Amino acid sequence: MTPPTVNAYYDPQTNSINFPAGRLQPPWYDPKADPAVNYGGIGSVIGHELTHGFDDAGRQYDARGNLADWWTKEDAAQFGRRSECFVQQYGDYTVADGAHLDGRLTLGENIADNGGLRLSYLALIGLIGDKAQGKLDGYTPRQRFFLNFAQTRCSVERDQFALSMVRVDPHSPGKYRVNGTVSNMSEFQYAFACKAGQPMVRENACRIW
Repeated sequence: MTPPTVNAYYDPQTNSINFPAGRLQPPWYDPKADPAVNYGGIGSVIGHELTHGFDDAGRQYDARGNLADWWTKEDAAQFGRRSECFVQQYGDYTVADGAHLDGRLTLGENIADNGGLRLSYLALIGLIGDKAQGKLDGYTPRQRFFLNFAQTRCSVERDQFALSMVRVDPHSPGKYRVNGTVSNMSEFQYAFACKAGQPMVRENACRIW
């Protein structure tokens, strides 16, 4: 990746996460922004890439980058069972003319989105404290965290492009990377006072860690 590239990746062979300078720009990161905004942005990306070290692909490499499955059979079985929830959840989402996402194709990235956002949220609470409620522009730190996470995935695309990406892209469309992730989090529901039965509260929330 070149320095201005807006991307990030986990390299299992070096057991490292990597961020080109292009990613360290608003809305992902702003040195003048408050912690809640940055944790919802670049923090979620850091958490996402870290989580890749523990997903269905990352588990195949040990701490030295060697091909070695270091999970116990019980861990692998539990991971597989919990993963199926994500396969079904994202496989129910549609784009354009009703084409469904491929829940297995996008599984690794969906797991990383869900696990990474939770990691970043926990890190933010560890920094500001569980009782922090100071508002900026009318929003609490928890709300600002989720709002910026959503803003980082804003996009517009043609139906034809969306249909083609469903077949080849291991990432879900931005809309579902946001809504699919936060609807699994009781932390989001608490932040915005969502009630059971509302669209952003999944009855059977998916979670691995």
